[in-house]
Amino acid sequence: MSNPDPFLTRRHFLWLSAMSMAGGVIGCAVNPVTGRHQLMFVSEDQEIGIDKQYAPLQISVDYGKTQDKALNDYVHQVGENMAARTHRSHLPFSFTAVNATYVNAYAFPGGSIACTRGILLSLENEAELAALLGHELGHVNARHTAQQLSKGMLTQAIVGGLSALVGTQGVMLGQLASQLGSIGAGALLASYSRDNEREADELAMEYMDKARYNTKGMVGLMDMLRSLSKHKPSTIDLMFATHPMSEERYQTAVQTSRTKYQTAQNLPLYRERYMDHTAKLRSLKGAIEEMQKGEREMAGQKFGAAEAHFREALKKAPDDYAGLAMMATCQLLQKKYAEGIPYAEKAKGVYPQEAQAYHLSGFAKLQTKDFAEAYQDFSAYEKLLSGNPNTIFFKGFAQEGLGNKPEAAREYHRYLQIVQQGKFAQHAYQRLVEWGYYKR
Repeated sequence: MSNPDPFLTRRHFLWLSAMSMAGGVIGCAVNPVTGRHQLMFVSEDQEIGIDKQYAPLQISVDYGKTQDKALNDYVHQVGENMAARTHRSHLPFSFTAVNATYVNAYAFPGGSIACTRGILLSLENEAELAALLGHELGHVNARHTAQQLSKGMLTQAIVGGLSALVGTQGVMLGQLASQLGSIGAGALLASYSRDNEREADELAMEYMDKARYNTKGMVGLMDMLRSLSKHKPSTIDLMFATHPMSEERYQTAVQTSRTKYQTAQNLPLYRERYMDHTAKLRSLKGAIEEMQKGEREMAGQKFGAAEAHFREALKKAPDDYAGLAMMATCQLLQKKYAEGIPYAEKAKGVYPQEAQAYHLSGFAKLQTKDFAEAYQDFSAYEKLLSGNPNTIFFKGFAQEGLGNKPEAAREYHRYLQIVQQGKFAQHAYQRLVEWGYYKR
């Protein structure tokens, strides 16, 4: 099987890493924001290729695009309005509200931008949403991820494949996810420097001004983030891991809004419009807060307490996909596989177009030795979302459990074309040797 990413091959990344370490100045490009030349080995087509490959995986980790179509349309509309004023307005931008409940927003280098239900609940007006999306647009336009790739900072992670990416944020949830063969929350996201953050803030305010938003929206966003960091730090850990926050950023936003963008002080914040478009989301606030508490307890491996919060969340919102998937995950991590299956099955039913529940259901069924059903689940997952090599391994393991060696061998061989290290790779290789497909 060939490398799953046609734009960034394994050899190309190894070359990038070697050139970065050697300090070779071969790639040079003009930064679209500053107009200055900079070291750049990643082309715009490659940025878009990375985005297409990895953004869908992260969005699925975050329980998929919210089923509230009106909310999604609204976020996309605000984002598109901002994107049209940027330095790289030709990129294929997309803006998505995802079902995750932690507080975060993120961007992939080709223009895929997402914000969680958790952060949308924390905003007060449309100008703050414009500031949030503008900040992520700043990262994309200034090519911050491509810059890190060119310096070799992300090379090792992507060369290693998705299995190596599990838990790279150092968050316990990433380690727990690895136990289920899934991708840890935030594992695919870039971590920005403080200079990157300052530049993204500056660009956000520039884009807001051009889109006719009151730049007090940026001040409000910064104030909300620093307040959460003091009072609910666990809900915002991942955002600060990828987007370093400081008092300086808040004070700079205040000063810049008052001086450089003084004429924007009378522009609208659009509070009422924001409240109208987020009314359905805010009706779920109690359930989402319980999910946030449950995720915090699960990250600390306090599964009993986590389960109690998820049960309370599901009382308030019984058909919430994220709540059902979180409860299924909580059961599986306690090795209560039979108990986890009904939650995963219900999650599949309420959101059949989203892949993660199929992975959870398939994993549970492997443990209960229902190999035929597990194989069906993993096959459905792969049709909905390709690119997670662990799914291929589990398909092989299910076929092995069914006694179908040729089919198992085919999947194990596919897996080993992507991943060569770790316990899954060892198992796949040993079976292929035992069955006569490989020679030692």
